[in-house]
Amino acid sequence: MYHYKDLGLVNTREMFSKAMAGKYAIPAYNFNNMEQLQAIITACIETKSPVILQVSSGARKYANQILLRYMAMGAMEMIKNAGIKLPVALHLDHGDTFELCVSCIESGFSSVMIDGSAHSFQDNIQLTKKVVDYAHQYDVSVEGELGVLAGIEDEVSHEASHYTNPDDVEEFVSKTGVDSLAISIGTSHGAYKFKLKPGESVPPLRFDILEEVERRIPGFPIVLHGASSVMPEYVDMINKFGGKMENTAGIPEEQLRRAAASSVCKVNIDSDGRLAMTAKIREVFATKPGEFDPRKYLGPARDALVEMYKHKNTHVLGSAEHA
Repeated sequence: MYHYKDLGLVNTREMFSKAMAGKYAIPAYNFNNMEQLQAIITACIETKSPVILQVSSGARKYANQILLRYMAMGAMEMIKNAGIKLPVALHLDHGDTFELCVSCIESGFSSVMIDGSAHSFQDNIQLTKKVVDYAHQYDVSVEGELGVLAGIEDEVSHEASHYTNPDDVEEFVSKTGVDSLAISIGTSHGAYKFKLKPGESVPPLRFDILEEVERRIPGFPIVLHGASSVMPEYVDMINKFGGKMENTAGIPEEQLRRAAASSVCKVNIDSDGRLAMTAKIREVFATKPGEFDPRKYLGPARDALVEMYKHKNTHVLGSAEHA
């Protein structure tokens, strides 16, 4: 077994406590490859932001679980070499089985999510508590989920969303012992979060649900999934250079900033990273059709990611300068 402390990582408990006190949210960025990880770490070094490195089960299969551990170690060495200290957690995103959570904990993850939202309420409690009981033996933090997000991202797919019922949160938290809770208040997975007709605006997040959850479990860390803004500049670039992404819409950044000033301590962002990377790669392929050196298109993609993550840390989540 590899313990996360031996890799230089931390769990999320102190991160969340400081975020709640400081009225900001910790960025939770998904990565699948070296360029994405380089960009996340570079942006967080430059903005002095704590960060949660997120790995889905699909990313774990894609990148290889052994290689991922060494990538995390390499990221910590990058930070050390920069001469600063950043709190970094390695987190399993949307773990769906007890066995997967155990495997991640044993390979050095400092935080895991067990997503039992597809089960009945009582089965969700039972599964989540089982993961918590195991994880807490190793001081690994656990995120649970109540409510279902619509959309498709990686291996997470739901046709319809179900808002979190505030009446459930006290029982769920007390019976499971989770360290944080993902709730559904109108966010969704993927780039196509809302199907808007011409002239329509994105519907606001259900802050009334968030406020009621805060009232029921005051001071408890809340997580927002599916919180990419689907930044128009990248969608436009993708479409300009041969892509086809129509009627895309994400979560407005001002709504995310409002959420980050509440008990929302962790905000998950995946699609925006995919869009930025794809946009720059398409631009290179379209404007330099003879280019075949991966460094010449992955490099610009990485640079775009760095700037995008810096923007999120500084202007959206408020995590900059809080390392």
